[in-house]
This record gives sequence, structure tokens and C-alpha cells, in this order.
Amino acid sequence: MIARSRLVALALTTVLAAGAACQAHNREAPGRSGPSVKGPRGFTLVASGDVLPHTSVIDRARYDAGGSGYDFRPMLSGVQPVVSRADLALCHMETVYGANGKYTGYPTFKSPPEVARGLAATGYDGCSTASNHSLDDGAAGILRTLNALDQAGVRHAGTARTEGEAREVTVLRAGPAKVAHLAYTYGLNGFPLPPGQPWAVNLIDEAKILADARAARTAGADVVVVSLHWGTEWQDAPDDQQLNLARGLTSARDDERPVIDLILGTHAHVPQAYEKVNGTWVVYGMGDQVAGAMYNHQGVQDPRGNQSTLARFTFTPPGRAGGRWEVTKAEFIPQLFDIDAGRVVNLNRALAQGADVRGVRDRIRDVVLSRGAGKDGLVMGE
Repeated sequence: MIARSRLVALALTTVLAAGAACQAHNREAPGRSGPSVKGPRGFTLVASGDVLPHTSVIDRARYDAGGSGYDFRPMLSGVQPVVSRADLALCHMETVYGANGKYTGYPTFKSPPEVARGLAATGYDGCSTASNHSLDDGAAGILRTLNALDQAGVRHAGTARTEGEAREVTVLRAGPAKVAHLAYTYGLNGFPLPPGQPWAVNLIDEAKILADARAARTAGADVVVVSLHWGTEWQDAPDDQQLNLARGLTSARDDERPVIDLILGTHAHVPQAYEKVNGTWVVYGMGDQVAGAMYNHQGVQDPRGNQSTLARFTFTPPGRAGGRWEVTKAEFIPQLFDIDAGRVVNLNRALAQGADVRGVRDRIRDVVLSRGAGKDGLVMGE
């Protein structure tokens, strides 16, 4: 069991693309270019799970801002060292942003736009924005969200304000590499796509994802990363849709080069396994990085809903022109969102500072490794 008082004290001080016929438009953003790996100049990519601000999370951010506005930077400061040191860091912004102080939590979320500034300050370069909550406030919510991310300097993929934007490929710099980020969701909680805007949110469709990935490669991407909002909520194991789609996407090749280089999963609320499928790493679910107290389908508060992982992959350039950028190191870092302190906690760092979180860390580790990823070289990082 977590020694909550010790953990609280610790936490408080640890401060797309369209189809294959896509025009070769892309929106490219510079990334951090400092060296991070030895040998041939490669890059590190860090990714994290759902940012899902419930009312309690919003209240905490207001408190951290001194009662005027909202400040999400302290909430994320515990993972800032890991995120900011990566050449490229990607988050999942599950909710849309509201306006004029009209912010709500579950079941239809409208988050303060200051979340974007908190993500930027933590070191995130881009976020996937396609989720089942993408239309909680219709097209207006998408507009506000993408505007706020743009203003904060955080790139985005998965939702769009215009048809032209939906046809663009989000390309980010990671050291010497150009990385395309694509994002899709399984559904929209029953909300219809806005009239005349079938392109507003990317929905999961295997053929479309592969067409978009090929378009991204044509647009100059060295590495193609796909974020998928998928899976069964509260289920530790990936479901059949995840397994089947992962096999289909990772088996696609052009000239013996995989079409997709990495798959990052969100939505299930709980950490799920990592697995190397057809030679490509798949993270079935990273869990909720930021969320209030979570209640499962039985109406019982479930601590797994505040557990997650940071994924970190080191990519090395190909040995020949046109070859694949290979993942030469795969890591996961266990996290916890302390709902009392309102802080994201790096559990390995917490252990090093004396917090009693070993049981939580070990449970996350066991789930992450449950499909044999350790045999393919996945290790727990710090």
C-alpha cells in the first residue's frame, strides 16, 4: 500500500493526414537538437498517456495559480526532467478546451486552455488530439484546442479546423530526423461529426491509416509514429481489435521497409502491455497521465486509473540510404498521478527518495512486460 503522506510530501516538493492522394503539404516544427545518444546521431522519443482533467484536476490547477487563472506546470513538474531531455516528446490531449471560465469535467469535458502552456513548459513538442472526447464541445471545441496548442508552440495531430489542415501531415524534427505523427480514435461517444466536416476527427480505419502513413513518407518523413485511441476501458490486456489492428499495421511494408515505425496507444485508463509485433514496437496503452479519482464500470474507485507509463525509444539512423531507423533501446518509466497532491510522480524517482511506492511500480512493470517484451529488450528506465 502507498504511504500516502510520504508520497504527497514528495510530490509537492518535486517540483491526418488524408488518403494516399494527399497533397505533399506538411507542417514541420523544429525539435531539440542536442545530442542524446552515442554513436551515429540518432534521437530519443518520449511519449505519455491521456491528459484527462477532471473537475478536481482543474481545481488543483486554479489553486496552483494562486486562485487567478490556471497553472498546470507544477502538476507535471515531476516528469519534466524526462520529457524535456528527449529529442521529441509526444502527449495525448484527450479533452477539448473551453472558454471564459466555463470548464467542466466528466462526462463532457471542457478544459482550461492553460493546459497547453503546462504541456509546453514540461517539454512536450506535440500531442495527439483524436479521442472519444474530441467532439464534447463540437467543432468549436476543436478550434479552441488547436488554437491554444498553436499559441503554446505544441504541435498536434488527429483533429482539424479545416479540410486543408486535415490533409496535412504533422512533421516534427527529432535531432537529424523528420518524424511524422498521425493520430486516430475508435469513436466519438455517439457525437456525430460536425455537418459538412467529415474530416474534423480522424477515425480508426486500417486502410486510411496505412494510406496516411505512406503519404507521410512521401512528404519526407524518416519515421512514422501512429497514436491510436483504442482498446477496452479498465482491461489490462489488449483486446482483439488492438491485437488484430496492430498485426495488420505492422505487417505493411514498402520495399521491405515497414510503413509504420511505432504505435502508441491510449484510452483504456490503465497501463497495458508493450510488445514488439512484426519487428515494430506497439504500446497498447500508456494509461492516464493526468486524471482525477477514477471509477470503474462497477462504480468503484480504481487506483489503476491513476497509473501510467512514459515510453522512451531510442532510434538509430539506417546503415544505408532508404533504410529503416531502428529502435536500439526501448524503455518504460512507471508513473502515478497523486490525486491528493495533484502531481504526476515518476515512481522510480519517488522510490529513490524514500516513498513507499514499490508495489504500485511493480504492478505496472508486470503488466507492461506481460506479453514478453522483456525478451525483445524492453527495460524499465529512470
